[in-house]
Amino acid sequence: MIKIEFTPAEIKALEHERYYYPDPKVQKKLEAVYLKSQGLEHQEICRLCGMSKTTLVSYLKQYQEGGIERLKQTKYVGKDNELLPHAQTLKEYFEKHPPRNSVEARARIKDMTGIERSLTQVRAFMRRLGMRYRKVGHVPGKAANAEKQAEQETFREQQLEPALAEAQAGKRVVLFMDAAHFVQGAFLGMLWCFVRLFIASPSGRKRFNVLGALDAVTKEILTVTNETYINSESVCLLLAKIAVHYTGRPITIFLDNVRYQRCQLVQDYAVSLDISLVFLPSYSPHLNLIERYWRFVRKNCLYSIYYEHFADFKDAIMHLLNDAHMEYHSELASLLTWNFQSFSKVQISTV
Repeated sequence: MIKIEFTPAEIKALEHERYYYPDPKVQKKLEAVYLKSQGLEHQEICRLCGMSKTTLVSYLKQYQEGGIERLKQTKYVGKDNELLPHAQTLKEYFEKHPPRNSVEARARIKDMTGIERSLTQVRAFMRRLGMRYRKVGHVPGKAANAEKQAEQETFREQQLEPALAEAQAGKRVVLFMDAAHFVQGAFLGMLWCFVRLFIASPSGRKRFNVLGALDAVTKEILTVTNETYINSESVCLLLAKIAVHYTGRPITIFLDNVRYQRCQLVQDYAVSLDISLVFLPSYSPHLNLIERYWRFVRKNCLYSIYYEHFADFKDAIMHLLNDAHMEYHSELASLLTWNFQSFSKVQISTV
């Protein structure tokens, strides 16, 4: 029995490469070694991978000699890949003009090189270049310039993070305030199903408004709700509720610059309650922790669910808001970490 000590990093690398390395023969070798790292007996690995014990032992010895890179070496000598001489040119082109799908990539490759390949070969070639099929993220358009990014970074370092450090130490309560407007309609989500399913959509357009303040530490949320619209009076009601709930403790609330939150009435009332309002830089939803919380609410009680009656629709939302910090404590702890997205180092597409 060959004994190999695998590090967590080595296991993670094997787990990834066994699916994404473009050569299926190498994938099989990686799969066998990965199963070895999971403690399976040689006989079981041979059965699952359809190979002899001699072949398995040769793969394990290769791994002992040179790790994953040794497993990637094969004796097969095929014809040269005709796209390789064009690899750098294509890489530079795709960095500036990322294709939306492999069909588009194949057309661009043919236009630039005159070489036509199958979609499978095109996808394998793009992976070899280091490309992956990833979901595009978004950033507010006016936040994409360097000046705005610098302002956001300064705010995060000098105001947001110090306040959160005090909250973690129990010296201050830090809340994130924002409003969400839930319309009773069809929230289409993803389901594992045998055929495509359809959900009924209410004919009305009733709206349930929630103004919330999320505790950065406990993940508890305080709310004021209505079915009309949120205004400065709603904000004052929530501030009063916050003041009572956290009596005797310093309170800081981070919120955006919407007019009904920044008006003089609200600011004066906050001062009278000894609550500090800190307004986020413009175009900075990624710095407002409660934005993630609203997505959590929609995902857990609205997506792919039909509510015939508006009362049931409201009850589902309020039940989650009232109990989420207890029922979903571990999930919220993972979702609402204090790692805030920075756009200073991300690549922004211009196509």
